[in-house]
Amino acid sequence: MKQCIQLLIFLLLSCITISCASRKSEPVKGKTFTAKNEAVKQGEQVFMKYCQKCHPAGEAGLGPALNANPAPAFIKRFQMRHGLGVMPGFTQDEISKEDLHHITDYLRALKQY
Repeated sequence: MKQCIQLLIFLLLSCITISCASRKSEPVKGKTFTAKNEAVKQGEQVFMKYCQKCHPAGEAGLGPALNANPAPAFIKRFQMRHGLGVMPGFTQDEISKEDLHHITDYLRALKQY
């Protein structure tokens, strides 16, 4: 029971952190992103299919900027799977567990770019 309460508190605090993330981040100017490995390339493809329309190039659009989001990758994967607020969740049939990891690989590479 104690672990369940701790998990719920952790998830609540994580959700607050995610929702408080800045809607803006530094735009990438004059550069074209190039994926350096297959995981990042796959993540980019899945991101373009499911995420790009609300988070263009990881920036703010209909949704907040992902490039400025300090949440750990596992929290981002949890949010992609289950949704939060107006963001829809994506089922295993839509985005596989492996592709969730690829998306976070892509976001990490994009943030470092």
